[in-house]
Amino acid sequence: MTVLSIIRDCLDALLHPSARYDALTRARHRAFMAPRLLGSLAAFAAFPVYLAMRGAPSAIEAAAFAWLIAPILLSWFLSRTGHYEGAHVLSSLALAGLIMAVAVTTGGIESFAAVWLVVVPLEAALSASRRVAAFASLLALSCAGILILVSQLGWLPPAELGVAERGVYMAFGVASATLYAAGLAFGAESLARTSVTLLSREEERYRLLARNMSDVISRHRRNGAVQFISPAAETMLGMPVAQLLGHGLFDRVHVADRPAYLTALSDAARGEVRSVEFRLRREHAGSERGQIDFVWVEMRCRPLEQESARDMAREAEVVAVMRDVTDRKTQEQALEEARSAAEAADAAKTRFLATMSHELRTPLNAIIGFSEMIAQEQTLMLGAAQRKEYAQLINDSGQHLLSVVNGILDMSKMESGNFEISSEPFAPRAALLHCCNLLALKARENGIDLITDAPQDLPMMDGDPRAFKQVVLNLVANAIKFTERGGQVMVAASASASQLTLRISDTGVGIAPDDLKRIGAPFFQAGKTYQRRHEGTGLGLSIVKSLVALHLGELTVQSRLGEGTAVTVKLPLVYTSPQVKPSESKIATLTPAPRQEIQDQTLDQPALVKKSA
Repeated sequence: MTVLSIIRDCLDALLHPSARYDALTRARHRAFMAPRLLGSLAAFAAFPVYLAMRGAPSAIEAAAFAWLIAPILLSWFLSRTGHYEGAHVLSSLALAGLIMAVAVTTGGIESFAAVWLVVVPLEAALSASRRVAAFASLLALSCAGILILVSQLGWLPPAELGVAERGVYMAFGVASATLYAAGLAFGAESLARTSVTLLSREEERYRLLARNMSDVISRHRRNGAVQFISPAAETMLGMPVAQLLGHGLFDRVHVADRPAYLTALSDAARGEVRSVEFRLRREHAGSERGQIDFVWVEMRCRPLEQESARDMAREAEVVAVMRDVTDRKTQEQALEEARSAAEAADAAKTRFLATMSHELRTPLNAIIGFSEMIAQEQTLMLGAAQRKEYAQLINDSGQHLLSVVNGILDMSKMESGNFEISSEPFAPRAALLHCCNLLALKARENGIDLITDAPQDLPMMDGDPRAFKQVVLNLVANAIKFTERGGQVMVAASASASQLTLRISDTGVGIAPDDLKRIGAPFFQAGKTYQRRHEGTGLGLSIVKSLVALHLGELTVQSRLGEGTAVTVKLPLVYTSPQVKPSESKIATLTPAPRQEIQDQTLDQPALVKKSA
């Protein structure tokens, strides 16, 4: 270990705790204590040699050597209190006091010691404080003025030095003052070099942090104007930092989020710590105008710490840290949508259970009631016609129960992926007419015109005929169910080179846009005004949607509340077994043709079934 390292370790042990964690402050305290301690110790060590060569010291020499204890006391004061400026003030007072004591006894303003008054403000300049330097300059001028005044008034004691000795002392004073000033100059240069090195090192450290930090650090005024923003903003927003200064960042905040953004900055300027989330417009390099998107940003802002009274007199400023939270927002939105979907599904199943209890209870009550009546035919004296009627009602109720159970089973198979398509060639026109004929009686009973347009030249198709009939029966039955008396249901079929198109339109109650978004979901029944007026499980259109998807077809629903609904089904003429899970059918809200236009289009169509008189 070198001597310099030992000296530095000793000085570091004497430093005040407040100076141990700042490199520049530590260097200044070392520069203050090192020359004073070393100089005093060297002078005390040389004092016996001086006495041996000089003999008994004079009063002036004794006072000069006694002053050597002052630098040690000043170093102790700085080590105990850490008041760097105060230590320099005391040092200026001690040096000025020694100079005045020596100058008064050796000739006043003409004394060799008076030259040292120039050193007082030079030494104070090392404090890097204008107040200390100004105090030391005023002190030196005051001391010079006092020496001039007492010299003019003749208040000085008689000089004990001869002319030759006075010249020697003057030369010594000038030389020693010059050497001390040179030492101060080298000390100042060393401190300046240390300060520049430390500043450059700190700047590089913070520059490295700002460049490699993904979060954006910014400095704002109370009104939101940006004074500084880190380079990470270029990666986040895709634009140069220069364009974000001033109000450039504020201009890219989403309009709906600007009040929250400004409120957070204003609260932070008043001393509060705030956190706010808002959207920022991001621009993509090379994109055309208008091709922009927004990123979600979380900003934590707090008041900027003021280091001096001058800084505190300025307008309050805010430092903020911004982080891209778009992924978290997207996940939150997905979770919210999943939660809403789960709640909707739960509510739909609850409604389904309530509806199903009614759907099952009604035919079961009929079966039990009429069967009991038949069992008691002797008591009730039922005739053959009544027994036949009751048996028919029991059969109808059983068929209704069977259709409900089949619908539930089919839906369960489709949701689990176990529903199998039995593909075979069949004539779609015959199947379509058969389904319409089955529902013709129901249409007549409800006072509805059921019109079917099935061209003679419809080609054969390859698919599941049972699934095809189930699609047609569900759609036509729904159209009849939700059409008021006097309305019309139109069933049309057409074919192209590769697909068959079915269109079932009605002039019924229609479907609201909000309900149309959920049409086809299991257990869902559209509408609130007509939901209780029509029986059903809510599985019909869901089964149709799944069957169409299994055939790799497309389902489109067009509806307007109060004007009617049109359902279009497009099926491929040749069924191919899918290798992957079939895509979902499309259901969209489109504006259907007005009712009068639908009626005009059907005037020229062949009416296979007409409303009964």
